[in-house]
Amino acid sequence: MSTPSPSFGAKNGYTREDILRIAGVTRQQLRAWERQGFIRPQDNFQFGDILALKTLKKLRELKIPTSRIQAAISALLGWLDDVQHPLSQLRITAEGKRITVHLSGNKMEAISGQLLLDFDGEDLKKLTTFASRPAVRTKAQEDDAENWFQKGLALEETGRPIAEAIAAYRKAIEANPNAAGALVNLGTISFRARKLREAEAFYNRAMEADAEYALAHFNLGNLNDELGNVEIARKYYQQAIKLNPQYADAFFNLALLHEKNNEILQAISCWQSYLRLDGTSTWSKTARKQLDRLKKTVRHK
Repeated sequence: MSTPSPSFGAKNGYTREDILRIAGVTRQQLRAWERQGFIRPQDNFQFGDILALKTLKKLRELKIPTSRIQAAISALLGWLDDVQHPLSQLRITAEGKRITVHLSGNKMEAISGQLLLDFDGEDLKKLTTFASRPAVRTKAQEDDAENWFQKGLALEETGRPIAEAIAAYRKAIEANPNAAGALVNLGTISFRARKLREAEAFYNRAMEADAEYALAHFNLGNLNDELGNVEIARKYYQQAIKLNPQYADAFFNLALLHEKNNEILQAISCWQSYLRLDGTSTWSKTARKQLDRLKKTVRHK
């Protein structure tokens, strides 16, 4: 699974013009994928870059969102020790909205690590092992992941350099790729750094790991609200509340969203729910002020 040698292509690599022509992509596509971190910005490309671009092009033609591709790459880097560049080292494709990777004659769902069994009966009997890091985690690995997660929290709380917390959270994910808490916290660090697409990929991975993790839905609501995706943000806030009806912060942010859209009665309902759940916090004064203002607006209509 090693990257093909540059000797397969031009002696001194490929220019940007070469790679656009060979991979069949536009300048806009290449620049976008460089900004998103799929391809390293450079003037002298190698054969592996061509393979990566062709894989990206195919996935986008199949309508796979870039956020899902990013999540798949991050997951594969966690599953497979000997892979550093999944887009060029692995055979990656898609079936519907599911990204799949072919390894040792087997097929795996890239994000979850689930083995896809679409073989005949005889082949199915032979499939007793899978040539990658096992998806099932031992108790020791889960404990190790939790220890690294707690260390990351402590590092953040004590004001240590954020790189140290990031390293701890990544260690947690190495021990357990389904460590949803570590994934969400990495997403929040990226969000604060204004790396919104990177944050989205981490939050999506957290939801893949735990579909009932309300915080992941809440944070995706915040991210989409920031991007101006009002309806998407609304959906995530509502899902967070559905998963955790006591989620006061989700009611608070949903109330603000309703206000921005002049949905007065819905905003009033959310403010009232927030105050029932968290009527003594520092934010309760803001909530009461907003609620009183909206009620006056309704009375004057």
